[in-house]
Amino acid sequence: MTLNDPQYAVDRKYLIPVNDYPAKMTEIPPSRMFTIKKALDKYKQKVGADAPVYDASQGDGGASLPGVPREILEAALELQLKHGTGYDQPFGTPLFRQAAAESYWQLSADTGWSGANIVFVQGGRDGLNKAYAAMIALGRGRVGDLLLVSRVPWISYNWGPYGVGLNVLHAPGLPEEGWRYTPEGIREAVAFAERDGRAVAGIVITSPDNPTGRTIPVDEQILLAKTALEAGIDYVLFDWIYHWVTDDGTPTDINAVLRAFTPEERERLIFLDGLTKSLGASNVRSAHLVAGKRVVDYIVSQASHGVLPAYFAQAVAIVAYQKGFGEAAKGIIQPTAESRRVLRAALQASDLPFVIGDGYYAFIDVSRYIAAGGYEHSEGLGGYLAEEFGIAVVPGVYFSDAGKNWVRFSYALPAERTQKAVEQFFKGLQSLLK
Repeated sequence: MTLNDPQYAVDRKYLIPVNDYPAKMTEIPPSRMFTIKKALDKYKQKVGADAPVYDASQGDGGASLPGVPREILEAALELQLKHGTGYDQPFGTPLFRQAAAESYWQLSADTGWSGANIVFVQGGRDGLNKAYAAMIALGRGRVGDLLLVSRVPWISYNWGPYGVGLNVLHAPGLPEEGWRYTPEGIREAVAFAERDGRAVAGIVITSPDNPTGRTIPVDEQILLAKTALEAGIDYVLFDWIYHWVTDDGTPTDINAVLRAFTPEERERLIFLDGLTKSLGASNVRSAHLVAGKRVVDYIVSQASHGVLPAYFAQAVAIVAYQKGFGEAAKGIIQPTAESRRVLRAALQASDLPFVIGDGYYAFIDVSRYIAAGGYEHSEGLGGYLAEEFGIAVVPGVYFSDAGKNWVRFSYALPAERTQKAVEQFFKGLQSLLK
C-alpha cells in the first residue's frame, strides 16, 4: 500500500460491520414536555393576558423556584476567572473529583472507590447517553439488546437509549403498586429478552422517580440491583438526580449501597447525580457519573473525542459541594417539601388514586374525568385543563400507554402557588361532571 491508496484508520479486523439498523428504526419524536406551555397561551387569549396560570407540568426548579443562589454563581465565576479558559481533562478537573468524592459523597475508603471513579458530564442526559454507550461496549458488545425501565418511565428513558442502539423494555408493574419493580418482574423481563434472542444490557433504578414521584427505600434498591445482576443484567444504573429533594433533605448513602456488593459487583454499578433538580440548575448542565473504573475509563476515552466538560458547570458544583450541599440546596428542598405537604393533603382528601413520594411529582389517576369528558386518554384532558382553566399538567400517556389514564402534577413551586394550582386542578376536573 502506498500513500496514493486509501487506507482505513484502524486495522481491517476492527472495522465496524455494515449494519442497516438505523434505517429500520422508528422516528424518535421530540419531547412534548417543551410544548405543553403553549396550551396556557390559549387560556390567556380567552381570559386575558394578565390572567393567572399555573404550570404544574414542569420540572425546572431554576424556573419555578429561586434556583442556584447568587452567591454560589458569583463564587463559581471567581473560580472560572482563576482557572482560565483552556481545555480540561475529559473527566473534568481534579478539584471537581475531590469535591464530589470527599465533600459531597464522602466516599469511604473501605468501598475501594474514590475520585478516580467519578467523571463529570454535561447534564443528566449527557451522562445517561454515555452510560448507555458504556453498557453496550463493555457488556455484550452489541447493539439491539435491551435497557430495562419501569412500566411508566421518564420520557427520555424511552428514546435516549434507543438513539444509541439499545431497545427499551418496560418492566412488569401494576398501578396499585406505583408500577414499582419487583424481583419477580425483573426476572421475567430477562426471560422475555432471552426468548426474543436478546440480553438486558442494563436496568435503570430511579428514586425518587420521574414521573410517579415514587421513592424506593435504599434496602429495596439494593435488593432490586442484586436481583438484576444475578439474573444476568450487565449493568445497574441508579438515577438519583432527585434524591436530595425529600421531606427532610436527606440524600441516599452511596457507601451503604456500595458495601452491599462485592468488589466485582461494584464494577457493574453506575450512579448518576447532578445539580439540575436539587439546586435548580437546569441550564448550568452540571452532572456526574460515579462508576467502576472500567466504565469511567471508557467514558473518559470517548469524551476525549466528543463532549469535553465545561469548567463553569463544574465550578458551580465545587462551590455548592464545599459549602455543604444541604445548605446550598435549601432554597429548592424546603419549599418543595412544603408544597409536597399541600398536595399530599389535597390528594388524601380526594377520591383519586395517586402516587406521591419525594422529588418533584405526584402521579394521579384521572380515569373518571377522562371518561366524563369523552377523551381517549389523558392528553385530551390535559389540553382541556390548560386551555379552559389555566392549569398545565403532563398527560401520563406521554410516558407510556400504561399511564394513559394518569397525569403528572409537579409541585416544584412555592407552597402558596401549589395551593392555587391544586384548587384550579380540581375545579377543572369537577367541571367535567356537570
